[in-house]
Amino acid sequence: MEQKIIKGTGNIVWLASYPKSGNTWFRVFLHNLFSESDEPVHINELDKTPIASSRMLFDDTAGINASDLTQTEIMNLRPEVYRQVSREATELQFMKVHDAWTLNPENEPLFPADATRAVIYMIRNPLEVTISFAHHSSIPIQQSVENLNNLQYGFCTKQNKLYNQLRQNLLDWSEHVLSWTERSGLPLYVIRFEDMLSDAFKTFSGTLEFLELDYGREQIEKAIRNSDIKILQKQEKRDGFKEKAQQAESFFRNGHNKTWKDLLDHETIRLITERHGLLMKRYGYLTEIKPD
Repeated sequence: MEQKIIKGTGNIVWLASYPKSGNTWFRVFLHNLFSESDEPVHINELDKTPIASSRMLFDDTAGINASDLTQTEIMNLRPEVYRQVSREATELQFMKVHDAWTLNPENEPLFPADATRAVIYMIRNPLEVTISFAHHSSIPIQQSVENLNNLQYGFCTKQNKLYNQLRQNLLDWSEHVLSWTERSGLPLYVIRFEDMLSDAFKTFSGTLEFLELDYGREQIEKAIRNSDIKILQKQEKRDGFKEKAQQAESFFRNGHNKTWKDLLDHETIRLITERHGLLMKRYGYLTEIKPD
């Protein structure tokens, strides 16, 4: 998979993905890697990798409450908020992002190049994303497919509700992928969720090498062990997870990548592959689908 290897001059590393594509798992790995403890980092202590759409982050950095601004004003201020975060950072600042890479009303990139060191883009088979997202949001599979295929889809979009995050425009699955991997022009490294599962060491160590972070094999392997799905599930069952959607039964479900074969019917698979087949083929997601 071709990667762009020239790094930017900013201090932010965007951990970008369509939802339910391994972003939180990668963040847990990073926190365990950076930790000096031999014990796993708790899932409720991931504050070093905040989400870029955090209302608190915006309010604190901009010095003004987003609730006092229009949606247009918020979008126009967000690039400068990230520039300020980058300027104040004394080391790499990793930030989770579910927004698609888009331009704001002033025709400026929402995620500016001068605040950016690199993008780690995580991608997952949309057939599996559909199932995981349905579980996460407590919605029917059919609704999850409609979201996946909806160019207008986004988070925190209701005007009469104050969310703890800012509005996020996701677009549909393919456009989300293309926005970051082909349109942003930012230094880019793409990893597949499926490769995180099948060869975690190669995938994670390759990412660290791209970022020019010098960690030894023993450190990486320990971080991978401490990020095991069973540990995350145990922590969530015992203490809850503050990033879990309120309506969801759990956040860390099973971490599998083949459940779509048992849970999706032929028509659902068709709806997804007809819409996203081009990118699914590019990233190796059509090989196990039988032709009509």
